[in-house]
Amino acid sequence: QSPPGPSSPLYGARPETGNPSTGLPKALQDVRIEQKLDQQLPLDLVFRDESGQSVKLGQYFGQKPVVLALVYYDCPMLCTQILNGMVTSFRVLPFQIGKEFEVVTVSFDPRETSALATTKKKVYVDYLPEKMRAGAASGWHFLTGDQANITKLAEAVGFRYHYDEATKQFAHASGIMVATPHGRLSRYFYGVEYSARDLRLGLIESSANKIG
Repeated sequence: QSPPGPSSPLYGARPETGNPSTGLPKALQDVRIEQKLDQQLPLDLVFRDESGQSVKLGQYFGQKPVVLALVYYDCPMLCTQILNGMVTSFRVLPFQIGKEFEVVTVSFDPRETSALATTKKKVYVDYLPEKMRAGAASGWHFLTGDQANITKLAEAVGFRYHYDEATKQFAHASGIMVATPHGRLSRYFYGVEYSARDLRLGLIESSANKIG
């Protein structure tokens, strides 16, 4: 069994509309992830969980390290690859979601709904081995929110993205973060594949409040 695959390109910005000095399409000029190690996450931000309940970000912190990812659930390509990379690593980690660590996935598209988050969560929980699913059902959180809270979280973690009006899609970089139990950013993992060995070490360090 394989995780769901991408269906189309992320966006179709034309190079000729971009900045000749950088060679980047206009939609990509300010898209990146800036490491903000040791930054305190704003744990008072309010989102909605998969059931539509209002939740504070801080309720997922306090006891365990947290893997954090900013994606959007209707993304046709890159976010699917990020989530696939996460679940592939989680499948072989010696730690279990909900027991040794929490996972918080936040949509940065304020138009997305809790119903969509529920659907996405089921896909990825079901991809885990059966013995891991109960922990993931309670420990992997798929959140949605309004623009104000999304913006504050994105700024705190250094996630810079851009909505491309021409293609009606978001241009964004790929990566995930690990935070300490008290909500300080401790590690960044770039790309769409995350070594289970490196993620394990990152979780161990984060659980001890060490900053990578």
